[in-house]
Order: sequence, then C-alpha cells, then structure tokens
Amino acid sequence: MILRFPEFSRDMRRGEEGAIDALLHRAFDGVREAQLVAALRRAGDIAGEVVLPFQGGVVGYYALSRMRAPEDWLCVAVVAIDPDWQGSGHGRRLIGVLGEWARLSGRHVVTTGPAGFFERAGFVTASIDGAEVMLAGPGGATDNTSLIYPAAFGSR
Repeated sequence: MILRFPEFSRDMRRGEEGAIDALLHRAFDGVREAQLVAALRRAGDIAGEVVLPFQGGVVGYYALSRMRAPEDWLCVAVVAIDPDWQGSGHGRRLIGVLGEWARLSGRHVVTTGPAGFFERAGFVTASIDGAEVMLAGPGGATDNTSLIYPAAFGSR
C-alpha cells in the first residue's frame, strides 16, 4: 500500500475552475453540484473556494456562499473529495479547518449537509428557523434567526 498525502489546503486559483468542475462530476456522479457552484459564481454569491491540491491536481474542494439572511453568515455550498481519496479523513480535516476559522473569526457558517460528517469536523447541530442545520462559529443563533439562502440554491 502506497500512502499519499495531499498538500496544504489553499484558496482556489484562477484557472482551476475546470479541475473543480471535473472533481465535482467525479465525486457526485453528476452535474448538479457543478451547476450550483457555477450559478453561485455567476451571481457573485461565492464568498470563498478552497482546494486540497496534490501534484498539480485537485483532490478536495469546498465552496462558501454568502447568505441572503442573516447577511453576515456564510453557508457551505458544496464539499467534495475525489472518490479515490475518500475515507482517509481529508474531508473532515478540510472542513475542520473551516469550523475553527469560523469560531476564531466570529463568523457563522451553516450547512444542511450530513450531520455525522460535519459533527466530526466540529460543527454542532442547531435548530434554526424551524430546520435542523449544522453550525460553526461563535454561537448565539436563536429561534428568531431567519435563514435565507442564495437564489442559486432554489434553482438546482
């Protein structure tokens, strides 16, 4: 067995969009997630895109988008790990760094993604606006918080 370790995660660079698109197709066996990311980019709703590089390629990725409400919150649009790299904890570590950034920066990051995965990465389950979500950040979400996602989430 040959052990492989990706490089340090970093912001996506211009020109890597094609590699991200290919990764999303492989990881999700379809176009839905790639279409969501493309729609968020077109709308200017992307807050950040992070990659996990390996030898000139991309084996991991996540995109953050700006919430419409609360305006200072972010949401995880998509997380992908190349199928050949899944099961080794790379996704958990990638999202764990995001969760720690949210806590230290005082920014809320919300997702409706799989609870078990996000809990292992440091997110907590919260009931907000009548829905169960995963949340990272400073805490303080209340039942009075209203979550409004970017329009692209409804157009998938």
